[in-house]
Formats: sequence, C-alpha cells, structure tokens
Amino acid sequence: MQDEYRTVARAGTHETEVNRSRFLCALAPAATEREAQDFVAAIRKEHADATHNCWAYVVGADASVQKASDDGEPGGTAGVPMLQMLLRREMRYVVAVVTRYYGGVKLGAGGLIRAYGGAVGEALDTLGTVTRRRFRLATVTVDHQRAGKVQNDLRATGRAVRDVRYGEAVTIEIGLPDADVDTFRAWLADATAGTASLELGGEAYGDA
Repeated sequence: MQDEYRTVARAGTHETEVNRSRFLCALAPAATEREAQDFVAAIRKEHADATHNCWAYVVGADASVQKASDDGEPGGTAGVPMLQMLLRREMRYVVAVVTRYYGGVKLGAGGLIRAYGGAVGEALDTLGTVTRRRFRLATVTVDHQRAGKVQNDLRATGRAVRDVRYGEAVTIEIGLPDADVDTFRAWLADATAGTASLELGGEAYGDA
C-alpha cells in the first residue's frame, strides 16, 4: 500500500475561456470506479447541450484504475491530457469532467491539449487538494478512572481520536502511523501504569 496519496479537497467546478470556447472543469473525490462513472453521468446529463463532455479519473492509492474519454474531440487531445494532469499532480480517488461549449474558433490539436489539461490544473488550484496518509487502526482499552486523562493526552499530542465507547471499561479508537506503534505502546504503559491494553486493527487512510 502507498503511504499517502493526494485527492481533491471537495467537489466543485471552475470555468476557463479559450478563444471564445468555454471550458467548465468539474472535479470530485471518487472512492470507487462506480462513483467516478456516476459523477461523469451526472455532469453529462446536466450539460447535455454542450459540444463535448470529456472526462478522466484515477482510482486507487497506487493509481491502479486510470480511464479517460475524448468524447468526440480528436483522439488524445482531451481525456489523455486531463488524465496526465491528474497523474502529474499525483491525484488519486478523483474524477474530472471538462465540459466544452464551442465558441466558433478551432483550437487545433495543441490548443485542445493545453486547454483540457489546463482546465484540470486550474480547477485543482482553485478547489485545493488534501493529502491522506496511511495509518493503523488501534483500540485502547482503559479503566474509567484513567480514561479522561488518556483522552486529553491523546488529543494534546495530536492523535486522532476516532471513537470512544463506554462500557465496563472505556475503549478509545485511534489512528497510528505504523512507525509510531512501539513508541505509543510504551507511552500508554507508562501513562496508565500498565493497566491499559492496545489492540491493533486494519489499515486505513486519513487526513495527514
């Protein structure tokens, strides 16, 4: 698994104009290929009167799924430059649709490549990106007497507390980088006089 990846901060649209043609780039996070395809379908429906709705998406932290479409533009002048821009910016789990309303001036192959790739780049700059980092899910089990202090200490040291459950004991779910597990285990034993337990779970990605 990749240690981290970048994706778009939020869904949104950014418009540019090149020689009287309007280029609207819609970007959105996409956790699966199905989500990416559904987003493309929604934009195509919204802009059914547009000259072209070209798209590209990258799914997987290792970019295992990469697809693009020129939607009627000359081959390799729209979808591929869009995809290349996403990959150049190291974007993952993201879908881009560039809607073109033709303005009456032909741009030529080079102009189209610059326009479609540029529309994606400008949209990424405008909407912003976030880095998600791989971490290990971990569950701390501690008695009620020490739970409050442990929670406060976790938050004070910047640990992401994901969930807290109260039963016979208190279970606190956190995320830990793999490299920090041994250090954290030692800290927890010290902070709770050895009374707390740490159970490691699966891996996930979260905001860096």
